[in-house]
Amino acid sequence: MQKRTFMAGLMATTMMTAVPVLAADWDGPTTGPAAADGKSIVVVAGDLKNGGILGVTTGVEEAAAKIGWEVRVLDGAGSIQGRTAAIGQALALKADGIIINGFDAVEQQAALEGVVAADVPMVAWHSGPKIGCDAPGGIFANVSTDAMTVSEVAAEWAIQDGGEDIGVVIFTDSTYQIAIDKADRLKETVEAAGGKVLEYVDTPIADTSTRMGPLTTSLLQKYGDSWTHALAINDLYFDFMGPSLAAAGLAPDAGPQAGSAGDGSEAAFQRIRSNGYQAITVAEPLNLQGWQLVDELNRAIQGEACSGYVTSPALVTPEGLAKLGDSNQFDPDIPYRDAYATIWGK
Repeated sequence: MQKRTFMAGLMATTMMTAVPVLAADWDGPTTGPAAADGKSIVVVAGDLKNGGILGVTTGVEEAAAKIGWEVRVLDGAGSIQGRTAAIGQALALKADGIIINGFDAVEQQAALEGVVAADVPMVAWHSGPKIGCDAPGGIFANVSTDAMTVSEVAAEWAIQDGGEDIGVVIFTDSTYQIAIDKADRLKETVEAAGGKVLEYVDTPIADTSTRMGPLTTSLLQKYGDSWTHALAINDLYFDFMGPSLAAAGLAPDAGPQAGSAGDGSEAAFQRIRSNGYQAITVAEPLNLQGWQLVDELNRAIQGEACSGYVTSPALVTPEGLAKLGDSNQFDPDIPYRDAYATIWGK
């Protein structure tokens, strides 16, 4: 298994100033099987309204075009039933491989057993707490950054930003084990530094458009000025918080400061850039991870070993975004496209 390399100095030197840029050297796999010819794959997306899932899907489509495969995307549309139906449709399409994109394998255990029984290779993005090779549910590789590191970076930003007197509300979704684990680590890190967790809010990611407005208003009434920071396990929670803060008469710099422990959606970048009720996000290299998924699936299809590569996250701040120009995506400055194309013989 390849060793994960976390970006040097991320928490120590760039916490409040910039998006870290990886060195020019590629830290991922350099060997692997050449491209399997003429394959057709299916991406089963948990919910394409989720910016992380959408970003990974875009990366998969880009990489599939390079390797020479056909790709079809099925949207689970944010519901358990929708994801189950999409897995069934992927099997009906006789896919050569399936990518599980952005939902818990445990939730779809019965459906995934059908994929395993059909002997269809399967890789995943964010399918559970075990990262890398031989993930549960018959998944060949579960692609992700280290979720605990992501949570620690977000929580340590809040501590640096507000000091020991911070009052934090944490938003999570108990539908997903990884979301529980990330939220628990947020809580542990804040409390270990002497900060206070005011409330641990469990509300479904799929329902944020209807729930976050009333929740925000209720939390403001309950905690007032003692609520200094909001931390969430996904940027989507903050897509719908700002209007309620504005309606309460709070300027972006005056209300609770919002920070997300993943995934670095385009909407989050825009909010951070425009001072729009989100201060930071901890971003994953979504496009790179899409390429990695295609490479891992190529290995699975040909009976080769999983690469074991684990990508690194980056803290995204207003200062860092200013240096990126107009880009609203964390795309690390490493030659991953060339590296994977070389492995595939393309």
